[in-house]
This record gives sequence, structure tokens and C-alpha cells, in this order.
Amino acid sequence: MIESDNKLISISKQLKLLALNTSSFYYRGRKRSESIHDKELKDEICKMYEEQASGYRVMHGRLQLEGYTVGEKVVRRLMKTLKLVGPYPKRNLSKRNSEHKTYPYLLRNLPITHIDQVWATDITYINMEKGTAYLLAIIDLYSRKILSWRISNTMSTEFCIEALEEALEIYGPPEIFNTDQGSQFTSDKFTRILLDKDIKISMDGKGRALDNIFIERLWRTIKYDFIFPNDIRTMINLKKGISWFIDYYNRKRPHLSLNKRTPDAIYFQGYWELLSS
Repeated sequence: MIESDNKLISISKQLKLLALNTSSFYYRGRKRSESIHDKELKDEICKMYEEQASGYRVMHGRLQLEGYTVGEKVVRRLMKTLKLVGPYPKRNLSKRNSEHKTYPYLLRNLPITHIDQVWATDITYINMEKGTAYLLAIIDLYSRKILSWRISNTMSTEFCIEALEEALEIYGPPEIFNTDQGSQFTSDKFTRILLDKDIKISMDGKGRALDNIFIERLWRTIKYDFIFPNDIRTMINLKKGISWFIDYYNRKRPHLSLNKRTPDAIYFQGYWELLSS
């Protein structure tokens, strides 16, 4: 109705002729442009967050370096809307056994170029109505695909071994397997399985949780997209829910870092490329 590009009649005169309030028109137009700007900022924040988790202050600085003119409060509001928070200190589940052998970290400056090049694993905790549940997952770093997982109410080595043996049986061995220095992963039972298959063992540096950043992002996704929004009180319901979410994560959830493709799509494309090469 209002022609902003009309060179004969100004916008204010058009508003007067139509008996419209000038301030409300400009307010609506401003809100509309802010909405478009917010969407662009959200997309960029998500992209940056996938590359490296940051709090709103650091994210604000990163956006400014990319040429965005935006206030710190706006970034804070948008990140709150997106349920993105900065890196947080997690409960220490990586208790080292000084009698176990540890291995050097092999991923520093290593380009990850294909599937089954590097697998990684970690354990996170989930607070339940009664006690704590422990979730372990094994992922392929190139595709982000979750290859296997287990839930336990104890921090035993056995449930870690079960997940490892299942992943190896279904997908075959990777070139490198990366863990932290937790006693479950440094135990002879666990490392022997890897060594017997000529898999190189890589372990994060002591106190360096971000060495395993890809799986840290997975924990954040599971907790913020599934655990926190749902009232899960029993181990049975937790296992059912995690099973559903991991299937959704692998097959249906597009990843910005994968050009909005799913982990399954990337993994199985890589699988056929390896077969045909």
C-alpha cells in the first residue's frame, strides 16, 4: 500500500493521505528489518559455535572481527534463544590410574579427511531422580556419526568395552582411536582390543577437555536438545529416549558443519567412495 520508491509523493505524505500514523509505520519497518538481521546473526552464530563453542562475550568479538555491527546484549539474547552457552567445566569422569600406560595425543594439526580415519569416545553423566546415569558414545570424527553407545549406572570398564566391540563389529577398525586418560580407556582390557587390531591409540592431554571438542559438542547437543527439555526419571525411559535421539541425530538432524547434511549421509557416502577407490 505504501510505495517507498515513489519519487512524486513522499512516504510521509502517503501516510497522511491514508490517515496512517507515521511512527507506527517506521516502527513496524524497523522491526521487520531487525527480524531479518536477527536471522542472519543466528545463522552466523550457529556456524561459529559449531566451529568452536564460545560464550556470548567471545562470540560478540568473533562477530565483530567478521564485520558484523552488533551489540553484546543482542548476541547474549540470540544465544539464549538458541540455547547456546559457553564452554563449561564438566564433572571429572576421567580419573587416571597411574599404573596404566598412557599414549600420546595424535590429533594435533592432523587433517581429518575421510571416514574411519579417527574415532573418538567419551563419557558424560546425566542426573536422574535417583542417582546418576553414565552415557558413553563412540563417534566418527569426519562424519560426526555416532557409531555405538551405552548407558550404565556405574563407571565400569565393561560397558565401554561393549560399545567398542559393537562399533568394531559393525564398521570395522579405524586408523586412530582417541580417548581421554580415564582408567576405563587406559585399562589393559580396553587398549588390548585396539592394539590387537593395529589401531593407533591417541589420548587427550591431562586436563585438556577441549582436545576432544567434537564429542564435547555432542554432549551439549544431547543435553540441550533432549535431556534438559524432557522430564526423564527412570533408566528405562532414558535408554528409550537416547536411542530415539541418536537415531534422529544420525539420520535426520542436519549439521551446519556438514553443509546441512546428516552424519549418516556423510558416512555412507564416504563408505561407497572408499569401496570404489
